[in-house]
Amino acid sequence: MDTFAARGYNNASLQEIADRAGVTQAGVLHYFRSKAQLLTSVLALRDETDIEALGPDRPRGLAFLRHLVDTVRRNTEREGIVRLYAVLSAESVTEGHPAQDYFRDRYAGLRAMITEALAEASELGETRPDLNLEDAATAVIAVMDGLQVQWLLAPDSVDMTAATDRVITALLANLTAKGT
Repeated sequence: MDTFAARGYNNASLQEIADRAGVTQAGVLHYFRSKAQLLTSVLALRDETDIEALGPDRPRGLAFLRHLVDTVRRNTEREGIVRLYAVLSAESVTEGHPAQDYFRDRYAGLRAMITEALAEASELGETRPDLNLEDAATAVIAVMDGLQVQWLLAPDSVDMTAATDRVITALLANLTAKGT
């Protein structure tokens, strides 16, 4: 994780990864057939860690949006993972990047999860029924990702948790307001 986070996929060497893990390069390739498979395994581990932290039942409706603020708070204690995600997600837009499908699927899954939570909120009467939920979900993800990059560049100047909370609170006010 540290090597990919610091150098990106293309500049990370299997030798450096092996050295950090205390094994030979052949040892790394014994467990992961290629550097690309190692990368996707690292990303899958990151997601599994977040899913485990969520527990067996994710919050429903608007409580899920509040959960996202808690996720950001937790991320401020995991700079390496945040850096890994920021570097590799941006890098994955390049042609032929091995994590491109992973990030495309991940963003689609995140949009679906947030859209589902917003739909639940509407069904529970927590929000207005006349909303474009996918646009709201896309905006939440964009804010969270943008704040991660700003925080990584200026951790003493950017309060990622407070800014996310402010945006989620404003979104909730908009989603629950009467009228258009």
